[in-house]
Amino acid sequence: MKLNHLIFTLCITFFSIVVTNAQTTDRPRPAEWSNLVYGGRFMDRFQPMPNIGELTSDTWGADNVLPRYTDNGIENRNWSFWGGNIKLGEDGKYHFYVCGWLESSAKGHNEWPNSIVFHAVSDNSFGPFIFKDTIGKGHNPEIFKLKDGRYVLYVIGGYYIANSCNGPWTYGQFEFLNRDRHLIEGDSNFTFAKREDGSYLMICRGGGQWFSKTGLSPYNQVTGTRLGDENKIIPLRAYPQRPGNFEDPVVWRDNVQYNLIVNDWLGRIAVYMRSKDGVNWKIESGEAYLPGVSVHQDGTVEGWWKYERLKIFQDNYGRATQGNFAVIDVEKKFDKASDIHSSKNIGIPLTVGRLLTILDKRPITSETKTIRVKITAEPDFNPQTDIDINSMQFGEPEAVNFGKGGKVLNVEKSGNDLIVTFDAAGNNFPDDEFAAKMLGKTSAGKLLFGYARLPGVEFIEPILSTLLPVITANDNGFNLKLEVQNFGQVTSKKAKLKVTYLKNHNETDVASGIIPILKPYEKTTIELTCGKLFETGAEYIFKVIVNPEAKKPFVLHGKLTPVK
Repeated sequence: MKLNHLIFTLCITFFSIVVTNAQTTDRPRPAEWSNLVYGGRFMDRFQPMPNIGELTSDTWGADNVLPRYTDNGIENRNWSFWGGNIKLGEDGKYHFYVCGWLESSAKGHNEWPNSIVFHAVSDNSFGPFIFKDTIGKGHNPEIFKLKDGRYVLYVIGGYYIANSCNGPWTYGQFEFLNRDRHLIEGDSNFTFAKREDGSYLMICRGGGQWFSKTGLSPYNQVTGTRLGDENKIIPLRAYPQRPGNFEDPVVWRDNVQYNLIVNDWLGRIAVYMRSKDGVNWKIESGEAYLPGVSVHQDGTVEGWWKYERLKIFQDNYGRATQGNFAVIDVEKKFDKASDIHSSKNIGIPLTVGRLLTILDKRPITSETKTIRVKITAEPDFNPQTDIDINSMQFGEPEAVNFGKGGKVLNVEKSGNDLIVTFDAAGNNFPDDEFAAKMLGKTSAGKLLFGYARLPGVEFIEPILSTLLPVITANDNGFNLKLEVQNFGQVTSKKAKLKVTYLKNHNETDVASGIIPILKPYEKTTIELTCGKLFETGAEYIFKVIVNPEAKKPFVLHGKLTPVK
């Protein structure tokens, strides 16, 4: 049975169960998702897991996870393991940083707040991993490498830092500046992506987006509150029928774009998103993952009850090559001390997106007739022989996901690469789209996909972000001071700034001004004035808008009482 059919069957089985426990729910899907083609869902990228070691039932676990290959990932009879991720070290070893607690703990799975972070190594990314040392207390670790070569190992509440992936490790704590913004569940489960200049994007559990110039310097929040904020990324309305209970974000940047997956822990379903800058996100249709994605090459199925804390292993281009999940065989509350139930961390290979370049220099519009795309050869991939040419479609990602992309018109060899001309008639790239997608099959019938940057799109732009105004009275009204900072990686141009307030459902203009040119990470203070607009003791909902005439201005909302 083909993997996609097997996964689909397993998912239907899991979600046909009538769930009455509060830790899970049945999550309806948008009806149009039934029209997605194979490869349209991120979930389709999961490949069979390698058969490592011996297939055995002589281990812990409910019947749904037996028998299994226990050497995949991290597993031990005495310890329950949870989140963690892998880095390839300078020594050629794969270093796994994972958390865990004694399976015999009186609280069972609820012992997780007392987790210990372990360091294990292997000759490959799937295992078996050999435990090397313990690093210290902490939960849900994620390791990343700074521009200066040091390693930072985030854990809830702090981090460990070392000059080498082998340690020694020193504990520290990040500084977070919420910048007049509500902390959107901002105290846990952080995930990090290095930007082109070595600075870092961080996304917290609730979807708040933060930037640090070095990865250790203060993290600055640039998003507003979750409700009513144009810049939120956790997709509360991804499912029109019901809001999701989203957490577990994992973000990574590849050679084309930023990628983000968030997990609906209650519905056991995840959503995939893309961004050109780490600030504005596009949701792609379909499930990013579901229970049932862990299938071995010999067809053995590991039917884990929950898949959480996804982390991504990346290649030299930043492409996702493997996903690591924390998994548990039953509901968490049923995992008791010294019983047959527990948790571990598993690794699942991912189909790698191919390297694509659009050769056309002009922006693609409704008038574009054809699109020429170079598919780059790689050591494990010969585009001239390894592609089922007639299976390929190319175009706007959502259209391609539903089988509506442009067909192949012509192919030509270019050295070891392949240049493909696609029909562009009828294409419709939205104004906020920045990438195109290719979808097809290899000559062996396996999934083939890739993204390419659209010509004419600026991927690295200024990111101007303001604070709320500091308001003081003067003889004629009020003075307003607003701090503005550029969190982009390039110098900004002059930009407009507008301040309004909302009271009794009426919006009133307060003041406008110009933001001067700002270098990356530079900040300035804008001074404005207004008349006698504010009543003593009255609270107003202020709105500060950067580039109010833009199609998608950057907006900050906040409540202030100007005259107390």
